[in-house]
Amino acid sequence: MSIRVLIADDQALLRGSFAMLVDTAPGLATVGEAATGVEAVELARRERPDVVLMDVRMPEMDGVEATRRICGPEGVPGTRVLILTMFDLDAYVYPALRAGASGFLLKDTRPAELLTAIGVIAAGEALLAPTVTRRLIAGYGPTAPSGEPASPPGELVGLTDREREVLALVGPGLSNAEIGARLRVGLPTVKSHVSRLLDKLGARDRVQLVIACYDTGLAAPARPGAGSWR
Repeated sequence: MSIRVLIADDQALLRGSFAMLVDTAPGLATVGEAATGVEAVELARRERPDVVLMDVRMPEMDGVEATRRICGPEGVPGTRVLILTMFDLDAYVYPALRAGASGFLLKDTRPAELLTAIGVIAAGEALLAPTVTRRLIAGYGPTAPSGEPASPPGELVGLTDREREVLALVGPGLSNAEIGARLRVGLPTVKSHVSRLLDKLGARDRVQLVIACYDTGLAAPARPGAGSWR
């Protein structure tokens, strides 16, 4: 079955370009195009796509609120959002990830990479570019412009010491293989810990674990100019 994709962007030329790219790719199909956040939510509820390519700056309702309505408790089950932005330090991206987006890409991403990303998101994985994610959280994490309070440290009470160690390594963007090497445990063990973290923290995917790691203070954002940024 084809992966069903909804495209939300206020620029008609970009919507058309994305739609053409998606519709010519094997296993993908466009199910709608939205020029505003309101249209994106309405189409998502009606068409129930697998993936929404969501611009963050749109009229009537921005991509952050549209993402929240699609991914929230009263949203569209099974639909995942991939944020598209012009700038890797866009102030809207961090709130969109908090709202439930499964990842983000820059709009100048190569076509093949965008198609791969759609498949990754549709498969239930999170799409994180570790370097850019660290920069985003360093810039917006402690004082996220969403206006929402940071998650209380009490969320970590139910975690084991090992689970806290794993979460602290997920935060900076380490892969499962890198976490396993750091803790000297096998890949299946790391995957098991990550799965339990998702369940215990009620996290939608790995992106939400990254946010929880910083919101609870388990990891501190990198300082500007620090080596971990590169």
